[in-house]
Amino acid sequence: MAEITRRIGLSLGADLCWPICYEEIVRRLQLRVPVDGDTATVEVERLSIEPFDLRQPCRYDVVLDRVTHWYSTSREWIKKAILMDGLYVLNNPWSIQSMEKQTSYCAMMHLGIQVPDTWVVPPREYDFHPDLQATLERYARPFDLGEVGEQIGYPFFMKPYDGGAWVGVNRIDNQGELESAYAQSGNRLMHLQKAVAPYDLFVRCLGVGPQVRPIRYNPEAPLHERYEVAFEFLEGKEATSLRDLTLTINSFFGWDFNSCEALRQDGAFYPIDFANACPDSQVTSLHYHFPWLVSAVARWSIFCAVTKRPMHMNVDWAPYYEIAALDLPAEEKLQRYGAIARERLDAERFEEFCHRHLSHLDEVAWEFFGSDRAKEAVRLKVESLFPAHEHEEFTEHFWGLIQFWRRTESDRLGLAAGDLSS
Repeated sequence: MAEITRRIGLSLGADLCWPICYEEIVRRLQLRVPVDGDTATVEVERLSIEPFDLRQPCRYDVVLDRVTHWYSTSREWIKKAILMDGLYVLNNPWSIQSMEKQTSYCAMMHLGIQVPDTWVVPPREYDFHPDLQATLERYARPFDLGEVGEQIGYPFFMKPYDGGAWVGVNRIDNQGELESAYAQSGNRLMHLQKAVAPYDLFVRCLGVGPQVRPIRYNPEAPLHERYEVAFEFLEGKEATSLRDLTLTINSFFGWDFNSCEALRQDGAFYPIDFANACPDSQVTSLHYHFPWLVSAVARWSIFCAVTKRPMHMNVDWAPYYEIAALDLPAEEKLQRYGAIARERLDAERFEEFCHRHLSHLDEVAWEFFGSDRAKEAVRLKVESLFPAHEHEEFTEHFWGLIQFWRRTESDRLGLAAGDLSS
């Protein structure tokens, strides 16, 4: 029996808090997993940025990627390693590179998901290109922006077709606001999306592999308060539908890690934003929910690394389209999509793996998030975002919410709460 090492690489940008917590939890797990007669251990390393030979071997089994969507050097190294070395990556870099919110809206509309009515309007301004003027003179049809607004019906939202961090998002209540927002949109290609108004619940679901966590969300609150601490705000059937919706989107595009926003109106959920394949993972926004996120990423990445989960480089939409073509109620279609998603994400095998080899992860995470090292990670993130005079206040604020998470977890896990003030 040989000892083999599975290596997980972290491809990071400005991330501070979650990598520290992730690395420490994986280390504390002290994994020794039987694999085909051998024993697998798990190591975590952070990827560096440097010149690379296209034939350079890859030393990693899995990479958690946070920069593919914006940093080309890391993206091209990752794509090379997938093609030449069989690297498994969270998330598929080709899919992230090509699938904007526009694409995700179209796909889910075709599957019968209740995406609000959405239009695209040509950019207000353009970057110079030698052929652009001739193209516009020949083919660009003059349009009345006010008429487009009337066809959609107020209120609606103007937002970039490719989205990202709430930049350029405006609620439009009348033609004057529409013209003003369009004038300020510059060379961005914009969506006009019918508002779900009024709504009685906003939910953001984090999906990591087959794991889904619905969180009540308040977009009107400051960033550090948008993810709310709320319990039992969904009925069982609603939770199942949102889980199936999140997993359907993720598996359709080949994503392991994503978030899905949906609004409830008259008992029905309308997804409005779900191409978030590099979702918020910071303690300063997730706070109470942050330990769940770190633990979920650890479970899924360890499973993928130890079992050598193969990377699916191509997306296969045909099975979903076959269901979409059937004469079935929307609810039944979503259930069938969800079944495909769970199969593609190896949900049963993953759950069995966690039961056999990661049953102690919850307790390890619970203990870690009461440690000085965890508090240091919180402080480092706070210091990177907040002014100096607020460092102590917000470090204690987020730390207090994590300790509240530990209290609720101690009840669920049957652990002795002990001293939660450390």
